[in-house]
Amino acid sequence: MSQGDLAGRLGVSFQQVQKYENGTNRVGAGRLPQIAEIFDVPIGALFDANAITPRGENTAPVKLLPDRSTLKLLTAFDGIAHRKIRHSLIELVDTIAKATPKRSRK
Repeated sequence: MSQGDLAGRLGVSFQQVQKYENGTNRVGAGRLPQIAEIFDVPIGALFDANAITPRGENTAPVKLLPDRSTLKLLTAFDGIAHRKIRHSLIELVDTIAKATPKRSRK
């Protein structure tokens, strides 16, 4: 589905959908059920990284949210407005995660 198609179904502008996708604007809680319905997925699939959509696609991680460290990191990350810095941090954390042996969470 194109961003324009999604925008039309949500009743917002194409530019607004771009801002949602780029993280410039947040998607409001009231809009989430609409998006889930449009994509024919359970609302939890918009958050759960291990959820499989009807089309077999993966989605985003909500299972990490109960972890205080994750919430602290996300809150701090949300306070960074500079897009290039945000992108660099994502790359850094991804590199560290790939280089670090997996261990069970406590």
